[in-house]
Amino acid sequence: MSTPLPPLADLLDRAHVVALPLATRFRGVDVREALLLEGPEGWTEFSPFVEYGDAEASVWLRAALEFGWTPTPPARRDAIPVNATIPAVDAGAVAAVLARFDGCRTAKIKVAEPGQVLADDVDRVAAVREAMGPEGRIRVDANGGWNVDEAEHAVHALAAFDLEYLEQPCAEIDELAELRRRIRYLGIPIAADESVRKAEDPMRVARAGAADILVIKVQPLGGVRRALALVAEAGLPAVVSSALDTSVGLSMGTALAAALGDLDYDCGLGTASLFDLDVADPALRPRDGMLPVGRVSPSAPRLTELAASAGRRAWWFERLERCHTLLAAEREIA
Repeated sequence: MSTPLPPLADLLDRAHVVALPLATRFRGVDVREALLLEGPEGWTEFSPFVEYGDAEASVWLRAALEFGWTPTPPARRDAIPVNATIPAVDAGAVAAVLARFDGCRTAKIKVAEPGQVLADDVDRVAAVREAMGPEGRIRVDANGGWNVDEAEHAVHALAAFDLEYLEQPCAEIDELAELRRRIRYLGIPIAADESVRKAEDPMRVARAGAADILVIKVQPLGGVRRALALVAEAGLPAVVSSALDTSVGLSMGTALAAALGDLDYDCGLGTASLFDLDVADPALRPRDGMLPVGRVSPSAPRLTELAASAGRRAWWFERLERCHTLLAAEREIA
């Protein structure tokens, strides 16, 4: 099923630009901006991070248009288990962050934060393990922040906390493959995120034997159907995760997770709990560690309350126009 490309004027008429404050700074972000659209199938989201170029951002627009203008694939489940997400906070703040994720049995912990050291990561992971107890599942995410030697050293320092897996410890695929070879005896799987969603060839990480698990995100991969096709071709277990989406964008993630044949891991779709306010009321936050599957609509009062400034709205509209032009040009070439 091809993704429609509605006229730009129609998209601009339907667009709402919002700015969501975060409860805790996350990956250098205090406010998350997004552009929401209401399509024939329901609300959808276009929210590439502001530093991304137009070519990369246009892939996110393709995903938004698919979700808003075409039916979702059939769902195999009606609820998705999700993990808590712990930013690179001090160990003393861990309990308060975990409390925002009702009933989650798994926690993903950010590590390798610029300006911090490994001892900070160890303290944070130790605090999560203490709070969750021995039955809790812990995974750490370095966002490619280590080289191979640093990652190997960090894994040994963190292995005592019984890691479920290590997400994107190094930036390059050959580094992931080398690290995977070095730490194989520890039995800690490696998951690839940026090596999938930011790669020109997202299958390369699987062909190189550089990962045991794929972390997949709907918008960066161009839509639910493209993400499903990637997982099928790779033949690896998948974890569906968010890109710090609003509740509307998270519903895109639940649609993907619901359509997967196998769902062996809790998904990183509970991130609405990191916001002070969300566009939906109530927000799509975990309840007993689960998210329901289904489309989400923003509330009119929240769209007004969280509306971005006129200058930011103009910036997003110009970005939408440029990405729309790129998608139109792709169709002409095809």
